[in-house]
Amino acid sequence: MERQADQRIRDALRIFSGSSHPQLAQEIAENLGCTLYPRETTRFSNDNLFVQLGASVRGKEVVIIQSFSPDVSDNLLELLIMLDAARSASAKTVHAIIPYFSYARSDKKDQPRISIVGRLVADLIGTAGAGHVMTMTLHSPQVHGFFSMPTDHLTAQQVFVQHFGDRDRSNMVILSPDIGNAKRATKLARALGVSVAAGDKERISDESVHYAGIIGDICGKDVIIFDDEIATGGSIAGLMPILRDCGVRRVSLACTHGLFSGAAIERLGAIPEIDEIVTTNTVPIPPEKRLPNMTVLSVAPIFAEALRRNLLGQSVGSLFAYWPDADEG
Repeated sequence: MERQADQRIRDALRIFSGSSHPQLAQEIAENLGCTLYPRETTRFSNDNLFVQLGASVRGKEVVIIQSFSPDVSDNLLELLIMLDAARSASAKTVHAIIPYFSYARSDKKDQPRISIVGRLVADLIGTAGAGHVMTMTLHSPQVHGFFSMPTDHLTAQQVFVQHFGDRDRSNMVILSPDIGNAKRATKLARALGVSVAAGDKERISDESVHYAGIIGDICGKDVIIFDDEIATGGSIAGLMPILRDCGVRRVSLACTHGLFSGAAIERLGAIPEIDEIVTTNTVPIPPEKRLPNMTVLSVAPIFAEALRRNLLGQSVGSLFAYWPDADEG
């Protein structure tokens, strides 16, 4: 029966990749045993994009995979065009898989005369034709509520548990760089059976932060700094003086979204206490951004399984980022 169900999924699916991360799209398709269908994107002389899906989608479950990595504006527009093209070509349902939703950082109006862009982009995705969205580890969990269509907010926790679970955890502590990410850090700490701590952080600018201290015991510990994303590495650099003063023995960095923008790679590479950097492939990480001590874990099996369960009408509760108990899924 399971084999027959999987064959029905393969027959019903049409998977396409945007330009941002075709490698991840290929991995997701392979995990489902499906074909990744072609897509043509060109640019007219007036700088307009032309996008065409390379296979018939009439009556099919269409999956479009696009991460909001640089160039974000082009990738967003390409996704919107692909969604509209699939809907206009009579797709049964259009599923948008957005592994990294960068505009989740814009979740509130904290300055005058600005837009809540996370909500705006969510509205655009629905208007373009998405009937279902999957994303992973939103910077602010309330952004989930911006989407008007069914949206699965997944977590990469299982790949981190698998990675760190085999090592000695007797002296390990999970450290969240700030209070806002403490809930995620606590879930990982509980899964690994270790303690948790959090930094008392104030952001000064996009690349500069100030730490008043650490809430929790990290002295003499093996610390895993766990965050949703690492962009410039400013938070990590700000934490290091406190960790040195506390006599931290070993430092690992772990994040879902490894952006490593600006001078992040140079900044992190210059910190000798960092033993390893562990991230996932929600965004492409080119060779020039891969340090010798960096490990990139694949989240393709998580997205593939969530999509499979959706199409079979099964629960995806155990894959949600904030599900209280995986056994209740």
